Order: sequence, then C-alpha cells, then structure tokens
Amino acid sequence: MTSNVNAAPDSSAQASSAFPDLSGSFKAYDVRGIVGETIDATVVEAAGAAFVDVLGLTGKTVLVGGDMRPSSPEFIDAFAKGAAARGGKVEKLGLISTDELYYACGALDAAGATFTASHNPAQYNGIKMAKAGAQPVSSETGLKEIQAATEAYLAAGFVPGVDAPGTVAEREILADYAAYLRKLVDLSGIRPLKVVVDAGNGMAGMTTPAVLGDQLLPALPLDIVPLYFELDGTFPNHPANPLEPANLHDLQRAVVEHRADIGLAFDGDADRCFVIDEKGEPVSPSAITGLVARREIARAKAAGEHHPVIIHNLITSRAVPELVEHDGGRPVRTRVGHSFIKAVMAEKGAVFGGEHSAHYYFRDFWNADTGMLAAMHVLAALGGQDAPLSELAAEYEPYVASGEINSEIEDKAAAVARVREEYEGDDVAIDELDGTTFSAADGTWWFNLRPSNTEPFLRFNGEAKDLATLESMRDNVLAIVRA
Repeated sequence: MTSNVNAAPDSSAQASSAFPDLSGSFKAYDVRGIVGETIDATVVEAAGAAFVDVLGLTGKTVLVGGDMRPSSPEFIDAFAKGAAARGGKVEKLGLISTDELYYACGALDAAGATFTASHNPAQYNGIKMAKAGAQPVSSETGLKEIQAATEAYLAAGFVPGVDAPGTVAEREILADYAAYLRKLVDLSGIRPLKVVVDAGNGMAGMTTPAVLGDQLLPALPLDIVPLYFELDGTFPNHPANPLEPANLHDLQRAVVEHRADIGLAFDGDADRCFVIDEKGEPVSPSAITGLVARREIARAKAAGEHHPVIIHNLITSRAVPELVEHDGGRPVRTRVGHSFIKAVMAEKGAVFGGEHSAHYYFRDFWNADTGMLAAMHVLAALGGQDAPLSELAAEYEPYVASGEINSEIEDKAAAVARVREEYEGDDVAIDELDGTTFSAADGTWWFNLRPSNTEPFLRFNGEAKDLATLESMRDNVLAIVRA
C-alpha cells in the first residue's frame, strides 16, 4: 500500500542539541553510533533527506530496510519519512541482511540503505548505504556530503518538503534474493551434507532457511542444524562477531557433537561467513578465498574469459595469488577495506575478490560482498567430492599465519620506523600500499604493520613457511614495536 507523505516544516525532524557534530558516527564506509547517544530517529530522518539530496534521488526509488536490532524498525520509518519529504519514492524492505540490500540495489537498479551495526554490541545501530547498482557509498563517494547535509537539517530544526513529495510503500525481496543465489550456485546435485549454522541471533537466522532450506524453495541435499536462529538484536547467546575465536566455540562443539560435515558462522548482518571443518577447526578466510577463486576462475575460463582477475587484500595469504596464477587467473593485490575492493573489482572487471576478514565479493553480485554466496560455493566444492573439509581445505593453507595482533602504541610511526631500521636491506622488500609490508626475498615470511585510524593500536599480521619461522619473526617484530 502506498501513501503520500507531506513533510511540513513543523512536523519534520526537530533540532537536537545532542548531535551538533556527527563526525563520531559517520565513519569511512558507513554510519555507526550508540542508540540514543550518537544516533536516534531525529538524526536518521535528517539522514534520509540528505541521502536523497546528495545522490539526486528526487522522483527515484529509494530502498530502506534493517536488521533485527530493536531500534531498526523505528529507524526505517524515520529514514523513509525524511527521504519521502525530499521526493524519494521509498520502498521499505523490512527485515533484511546487508547482502539482501545489495541484491535489491543491484536487481532493481536503485539506491538504498539498511540499518545495522554489523557485529557491534546491542546498544549500537548504524546505516550502510549503496547507490543504484549496489555501488558503495563511502567517505570518498558521498558519505561526507550526506553527513554535512544531515547536520544542516538538524541545525535548521526541520526537513523542508518539496513541491511533489514522495511516497512510501513496502516490498518483499527475500524470495527473489534466495532464487537469485540458487541460480549462481547449483547445490541440487551435491552429496548429502550435514551443516551446522550459527546465525548468532542475527539475520542469517532468516536468510539461511530461505536460501539453504525449503522454506521458500525446493529442498536441497542439506541437513541444516540451526544454532541461534531466533532474531534477537540483544544477542543473548554470544556476540555476532565470528572474527573473535571465542564466538565460534558453540559452533565448533556443535559440529563435533552432530558429526556434521561443515559449520558456518555469520555475523549480525550476515554479510560475512566463517567456516568450520568436520573436526571443529576453523578454515581460514584466505583458504576460502582460494577455494572460491579456483571455482570462479574455472567458470570464467569455461565461458571464454582469458586470465580472469581475482582481487585479494594485502593481508590475505600469499597462497591466494600463487593459486590464482597456477590456475591461469590474474591476481590483483589491494588495500584492506570494502570500498577499495569494490572499486578495484569494477575497474579491473574482476570475477571475485576476498579479504582476510571473511568479506567475499562477486562480479555476479554487482561487485558486492555476500557471505551466503561464499558459503554456497564452499558447500558446492565440499559436496562435489568425497573428501572431508579438513582435507579439502589443507590444499589452500600451505603457510602458517599469525592472525591479527594488536599493540597499544601512542607513537605508531616511531614503532614502524624502528622495525624498518631493523629489517631494511637487500634481502627484504618493503612496500607501503596499506601500512608497511616487509617480505623476505626468499619467500619464507612476510608481515604487515598497519596503524589503526581510530584507536592507539598498531596491527601486526604475518605469515611464514612454518611455525618456527613465524614464531621467531613474530616475537622479534613485536619486541621491537613494544620497546
């Protein structure tokens, strides 16, 4: 049902002295804040208006949805009100995962926003935005301007209406999203698999039954064992952040107890997916990147594409570019961060991209990231042969990685300079694509030091040919950093 919205000055967003400056909640790639402290319905209504203004969406479709956080329904309505006041033809999508937003923006060729704070605790909420075609909105592509326009509306005390105000309607996209993913990866012919899925009380509790189950589409040869599928933005069981090893413990135990073939863990907005093998051991995102890259290279080459491009960030295992080259693809190394990955995906026409943080990007998904599609590729690879996942994954993990180790350092530049002084020489290559990366000329090890932009942390990531080499390099570098 559609209704006209007239946003008169006296009925729109009122000025809020609590939010004179939104720089604390408008980040590089999205908006995140504490509900009632740095983000509320007043801010959101102004942001909806600013979204339409900055992206030139008057008279055009504007999509808006949100995750299961308690504040999301109110924020969806407030954003819709602000966007319609400035002439947007708003379609409310209701409860959605972040990759559902990207699907909708791509399939409908419309700009949109979703309310989520991803893996952040329950008191947070925020906004992820995309242009038509699922192109990202970041600080370099409009987010700063949206922040400024939002602040201007808050300072003025209202959102002025336009001569032809927009409309607000509702649209369901879950079934179309599920059907689209199933067209990209056919799981109907794989061997039967028992799959434990930990949704973390996040949006995967809704998308998993739709895509992998028989809720909306014919059943697949998958026996799904659900963990925490109840949508609950207070996260009563564990934080919806699978990047933290402690949050995988329930899934690891369940995989072993149920004698499952694989375990999948999603973050709160379900755009990231982590994988557990049949022994209860994590499979690194780098290994998943290599596995999916191999499948996408083969598919692209079968379609006549020469040297398909695969994107990987500089923290990803060196095994990824080695595998890509072996399979006839062309690896392209980039900075960490989804806006960089998506930009390079588009520039290079890449078929697939992966990050060490378990974000996976697909050309067939408008260069956007989707944890569910990555999971389907892993299920297809596992179910298309007889070996257990631990054996399959071992092929993609020839090196030993440190994981991310943070050091709290006030003078981060000085710490990096000390490391450079120690390691600089003919037998070590150094580059500064993102932070500083040191690589042994003989290929036995590498490490990267990246300063956090928001915290007094210097982040260390490293990899070596064996555990002894890794431990020696890691301990030496950290001793210098923390001296």
